Amino acid sequence: MPGLYYEEFEEGQTIEHRRRRTVSESDNQRFCDMTMNQQPLHLDEAFAADTQFGERLVNGLYTMSLAVGITIPETTDGTIVANLSYDDVSHPNPVFHGDTVRVQSTVTDKRETSSGERGLVTMRVEAFVVDADGERLDRVDDDGPGDDDELLVCEFERTVLSLKRDHDD
Repeated sequence: MPGLYYEEFEEGQTIEHRRRRTVSESDNQRFCDMTMNQQPLHLDEAFAADTQFGERLVNGLYTMSLAVGITIPETTDGTIVANLSYDDVSHPNPVFHGDTVRVQSTVTDKRETSSGERGLVTMRVEAFVVDADGERLDRVDDDGPGDDDELLVCEFERTVLSLKRDHDD
């Protein structure tokens, strides 16, 4: 399914992305290896056991990259010129091996470029761990607002340069 052209984005529109991903130990290990990030909190089980988390955490940059990847089919697949920025990134809660991540994007701003040939679209991307088995989220003390069956783990603004639909058709 192709992504959306500039004209198809609407401010305030929230896109619930259909794809989800359960993060494996192998995903985390490979990402850390590829990016040369050898932080023991991500890779060393004994080290991580002695932290406040009690187990290894998934690399936060992997979580952010996964969130972007999940958004592509319903936002920018084939309709993007470039990703321009990722801003206001936060990781309010950890992701652990075996967690399933779902993502939603909300369009917060859109405007045409000065030439009018393309458009800038900004989306607030939010990634959540979903509690498929009813026990996963018990590890985290979350007194914040939201669904008891999911936990916000990453959020950021993503700004893209989007193609406009060819009006000659």
